[in-house]
Amino acid sequence: MQQTKLANPGPLGLMGFGMTTILLNIHNAGFFSVTTAIVAMGIFYGGLAQVIAGILEFRKGNTFGTTAFTSYGFFWIALVGIWYLPTSSATVNTDATFLGIFLALWGIFTAFMFIGTLKANHALQFVFASLTVLFALLAIGNISGNHDIIHIAGFEGIICGGSAIYLAMAEVLNEQYGRTILPIGAAKGATH
Repeated sequence: MQQTKLANPGPLGLMGFGMTTILLNIHNAGFFSVTTAIVAMGIFYGGLAQVIAGILEFRKGNTFGTTAFTSYGFFWIALVGIWYLPTSSATVNTDATFLGIFLALWGIFTAFMFIGTLKANHALQFVFASLTVLFALLAIGNISGNHDIIHIAGFEGIICGGSAIYLAMAEVLNEQYGRTILPIGAAKGATH
């Protein structure tokens, strides 16, 4: 029986993450208010596209990719839900302190995922290291009410999102051309 080669869903997930992260962090850096563009990206590209990429990673047998993309896809959907779901008589809006706790939990998750990247390429390590720092800054900024920290996080988040876009495009172009067009750094234990 002939085996069909499956496409790499990683670039789709990385682009959904990267572009949405940049848009939200342009807001966090203080350049724009939250706009419908950020919300729509959070639901559809940061959210649904990453979940789809995670499901496709499952098909490929990639536990790390499945966990990362489905988790962060649902993170974006949950974040939009926190902002815009109506409250009932049993719930209240999420205040900045509790949002900080939400972000801190995601930072802990991301720190563990970063450990998983230590056997991967350097570009993926940078994405997860910078995302861990981003979640830490956002958690501290929200819990403390310090908007300067949130503005700093915004600039750091733009770098984080940009690194994900770089890795996505490196994976696409390197595969398309069959050689290294954009370097990503060798994975630990790789022979090349």
